[in-house]
Amino acid sequence: MVADKPADSAKEAIDKLDVLNSTRTVVKNALEKLGYPDEVFELLKEPIRMMTVRMPVRMDDGSIKVFTGYRAQHNDAVGPTKGGVRFHPDVTEKEVKALSIWMSLKAGIMDLPYGGGKGGIICDPREMSFRELEGISRGYVRAISQIVGPNKDIPAPDVFTNSQIMAWMMDEYSRIDEFNNPGFITGKPIVLGGSHGRETATAKGVTICIDEAARKKGIDVKGARVVVQGFGNAGSFLAKFLHDAGAKVVGISDAYGGLHDSEGLDIDYLLDRRDSFGTVTKLFNNTISNQDLLELDCDILVPAAVENQIREENAHKIKASIVVEAANGPTTLDATRILSERGILLVPDVLASAGGVTVSYFEWVQNNQGYYWEEEEIQEKLKKIMVKAFNNIYNTAETRRVDMRLAAYMVGVRKMAEAARFRGWV
Repeated sequence: MVADKPADSAKEAIDKLDVLNSTRTVVKNALEKLGYPDEVFELLKEPIRMMTVRMPVRMDDGSIKVFTGYRAQHNDAVGPTKGGVRFHPDVTEKEVKALSIWMSLKAGIMDLPYGGGKGGIICDPREMSFRELEGISRGYVRAISQIVGPNKDIPAPDVFTNSQIMAWMMDEYSRIDEFNNPGFITGKPIVLGGSHGRETATAKGVTICIDEAARKKGIDVKGARVVVQGFGNAGSFLAKFLHDAGAKVVGISDAYGGLHDSEGLDIDYLLDRRDSFGTVTKLFNNTISNQDLLELDCDILVPAAVENQIREENAHKIKASIVVEAANGPTTLDATRILSERGILLVPDVLASAGGVTVSYFEWVQNNQGYYWEEEEIQEKLKKIMVKAFNNIYNTAETRRVDMRLAAYMVGVRKMAEAARFRGWV
């Protein structure tokens, strides 16, 4: 019996960092707080549909390489499922399932007529040519074509995918469908029915949440010291928006390390020097670790990189007054509890990073009606929805005396649960 304890402890530690298990834990807690029976959790703890596909692609050297991909559709009680497709060597079935649940929650939080979906292909696009990327993009659409569509499941960009990849996917689907169908996918180039503001939508949404959180904490964003972990699409745009708003961005990082200047970094210079994958720190000698970056003295900390960055071990060392999650799952549940007990305002990922799916919804609406909005109108609509969602969750946290993450899950899960109940599923 004694010999089994270390193995049990190791398993417990792994489970705590498992994004699917931690997501299910909070969903279960949220449903219990709302008074829903166990069968609702049984319905929502897994995607209603999970597809694994294999795509053969002819590589530039003439060989055939077979790639594995996934598409998860979490729940379509509210409407068609919606979610990105990521190209990454570390994509797993569990991760895709968890991300599809998060997308359902985001849609519920933002009051969008969607359920959550997510896709991924196990590959490293950094080592693939343009032609090979086109081959895998088209092969993925052919493989999942029966379960996706503008009224079934609508893909979008995610990690290491962009508007060009969405264009290839839309073209392939239109060939299969035998007519032009821009509403099948979002995040497209403007000339193919894309929406203004889509590329910066996630960062804009995070910025709006930072403004609202700072207001609640009595902090003026102008002059506030900000640390942004991650300098990819969301992180770089976010750093630029905050810098332009007068904030002092004292730290940024990428996969290779971090940069710190207590007087504020020159964000425009760093943006000009970074490569297409958001890497810039390799150009500098005096870098710090990502862990040291998280523990810098600052007012606002934005984890915008990967999951499980703030854990039980380092949560006591966070010096920020506000933590806004731009990445998926950067804070573990134990760390969430510690930050909450310390009075740090944590704005969870399912709220903070929901700007992307919201503007994707705008793109889908514009495709369906064949009428397109100016960027000013997009930004105005996004701000209105984000502010309303933030205040709804903040007020739920205050009245229910729970942390912002549990409050966000309570708001996000309610619409799905009610739709499933009215349909007679539970």
